[in-house]
Amino acid sequence: MQLLDKIIRPIEDEEIKLLHRLRDVRRLKRASKQADPFAPSLGQKISDGVAATVGSWPFIIIQSLILVAWMFLNVTAYVKQWDPYPFILLNLALSFQAAYAAPFIMMSQNRQAALDRNDARHDYDINIKAELEIELLHQKIDLLRQHEIAELITIIKTLEAKLPGGEAAAAT
Repeated sequence: MQLLDKIIRPIEDEEIKLLHRLRDVRRLKRASKQADPFAPSLGQKISDGVAATVGSWPFIIIQSLILVAWMFLNVTAYVKQWDPYPFILLNLALSFQAAYAAPFIMMSQNRQAALDRNDARHDYDINIKAELEIELLHQKIDLLRQHEIAELITIIKTLEAKLPGGEAAAAT
C-alpha cells in the first residue's frame, strides 16, 4: 500500500476547495430563480441595436446610395445646390453621425467584452473541474490495477504451492 501512496498523488486541499466551490456555484445556479445578471438593460439593448445596424451591409449600402445621390444632385445641379462641391454640409452630417455612433458602438463592445470575460472564466472553471475529474479517474484506475496485481500475485503463489514440489520446483 505504501507503493500505491507513492504512485497516486493525493488530491491537494486547493483542488478539493475548487471542486466544492464549483459544485456550490452549480447548485446556486440551479436553485436561483432570479433573472440573468447579464440581461441587458434598455441602454445596452439600444447600443447593441445601433451597433448591429451601423455594422450591417444594408446600412452601408443605403448610406453609400444616399452619399452618391447627394453628390450627384449637388454637382449636376438638378435641384438648387444646397451643398456645393467641397460638400461641407455633407462632411458635417457624416462627422455628426460618427460622433454619435462611436459611443454606442463602444458601449456595445464593452458589454460584449464583459460577456466574453464571463464566458472565459466559466470555461476555465469547467476545464479545471474536468482536469480534476480525469485525475481522479486515473487514480481510481491505478488503484484497481494495484489490487488486480496483488490478487494475481496471491493466485500465482497459491498455484505454485499446489504444484508438485512446491515453491522449490518453481524456483528452478
